[in-house]
Amino acid sequence: MKNVGAARETPAGAPQEELATGERSTRNRVARSILDHGQSTVAELAGRLGLTQAAVRRHLDALVTDGVVEARERRVYGARTRGRPAKVFALTDCGRDAFDQSYDTLAMDALRWIAEREGGDEAVAAFARARIAAQSTAYRKAVEQAAPEQRTEALAKALSADGYAATARSAPTGEQLCQHHCPVAHVAEQFPQLCEAE
Repeated sequence: MKNVGAARETPAGAPQEELATGERSTRNRVARSILDHGQSTVAELAGRLGLTQAAVRRHLDALVTDGVVEARERRVYGARTRGRPAKVFALTDCGRDAFDQSYDTLAMDALRWIAEREGGDEAVAAFARARIAAQSTAYRKAVEQAAPEQRTEALAKALSADGYAATARSAPTGEQLCQHHCPVAHVAEQFPQLCEAE
């Protein structure tokens, strides 16, 4: 279920291109700055990161497409000045979850406990199968409730709500569903049963 229809890619281009140009690490710096300082304007981000505003906008566009960041109107307190209020960018729940949290440690401790006390690798595999079965039920419901032409997008939204940062788009041979993040990647390194169940 990791990717339907084609090789995994990022909306801004091929991963190899991003690694070669440093695009991904700069995007991570932009997202980290928003995490550290709260919602921010393009000018604030450019000043903090030593980038041009055009470069920051380009990275923000990619982060918005990935579902990591969202644009909001800045609240104006007091008398409003002329012109449009500056947009601020804030992390989405999915974007916030992408940063290291102690949930990975908690999940690994729980799975290790299950393995040690409840039946080893097979107990972990049974847990993983039950987990994905529950998720599959929710995904199936989201797809069935959508109009036929909206089903791939409905599945992408359901996956994104679970932290997969999924997107859907038309492809030459149908529709393409891409997941840009795996919310259990760190835990799955030690417990591959999670990936096997998916």
